[in-house]
Amino acid sequence: MRVRGLNGVGLADISFDLAAGECLAVMGPSGSGKSLLLRALADLDPNSGEVSLAGRARSDLPAPEWRRQVTYAAAEPGWWAATVGAHFDDWGAAAPLVRRFHLAEDCADWPVGRLSTGESQRLGLIRVLVQAPSVLLLDEPTSALDEAGRDAVEAAVRERLVAGAAAIWVSHDASQAERMAKRCLRMTQGRAVEAAP
Repeated sequence: MRVRGLNGVGLADISFDLAAGECLAVMGPSGSGKSLLLRALADLDPNSGEVSLAGRARSDLPAPEWRRQVTYAAAEPGWWAATVGAHFDDWGAAAPLVRRFHLAEDCADWPVGRLSTGESQRLGLIRVLVQAPSVLLLDEPTSALDEAGRDAVEAAVRERLVAGAAAIWVSHDASQAERMAKRCLRMTQGRAVEAAP
């Protein structure tokens, strides 16, 4: 992914490159623009600048195709149907991750209202992972998880990186940033400076 001069509400002139197989940590205080950056990269909020993936400009792709390849996993996933399984095109593809993320195998039948914050977060991430995007935009994907859940998510993302996906991982946890990424964008008031994690 190549980003040049990305601007938007709460974002100012952000530029960086992200290679296949690489994870870039994004850190900074609350309100510094971390989530806004991910939403802009996914083209969910109005923004300007040059963003491309594998040499193809975002502006040359239909928005749904871009978002399938550059997929945003919100810290608090949205749910729009009554049951968990209704949010998945292929529950069979999700089932291995459901087990791996320590979720009940019958949770497809659960009403969404039954989900704890941690269950919702893990299922929202599974929903993204089964799409196999080229770039994962991860907004604090383990913030509501215990150590076992965190480790399972980190391992699953590492496997995607080895397979050639890239990831941008927002975290407030410096040790997690060091485990997952060799590079870090530190954000302050919508501006980003690259630094070591």
